[in-house]
Amino acid sequence: MNSQSDYPQIAQMDADFEKRDAQTYAIIGAAMAVHRELGHGFLEAVYQAALAREFMLQGIPFEREKRLPVSYCGEVIAEYQADFVCYGEVIVELKAIQKIGGVEESQVINYLKATGLQRGLLLNFGAPGLQHKRLVFNLRKSAQSADKPFF
Repeated sequence: MNSQSDYPQIAQMDADFEKRDAQTYAIIGAAMAVHRELGHGFLEAVYQAALAREFMLQGIPFEREKRLPVSYCGEVIAEYQADFVCYGEVIVELKAIQKIGGVEESQVINYLKATGLQRGLLLNFGAPGLQHKRLVFNLRKSAQSADKPFF
């Protein structure tokens, strides 16, 4: 039987990941508390109000309905209103639909791309269990060596 002590690099990777991403873990935990209390079936606005309250209770810094500029060719062409921006750097998009899919994920990725932020969470309260997706934009900066030719 294998244990984590047989593969110390796995435990280390898990510990590093949790340390780096404590913010999104905290946000998801707050969303789980809201879903556990309210269940599914309400409109998105109800979950947004409850999540704002839960963020306050858990001490998670947030801005609600934050307006973020969308730039094109160096010029602001529109504004996007994020449901939340937590910790000043994580876009949190709420849904209250039966199931999240590619359209909703693309929406968050496009918001990240347009705003220059790197992390986003898509939270869906419309299903019997909370659905959540963590989306990251621009990982290529840290992997530039992968773009170099092999020969």
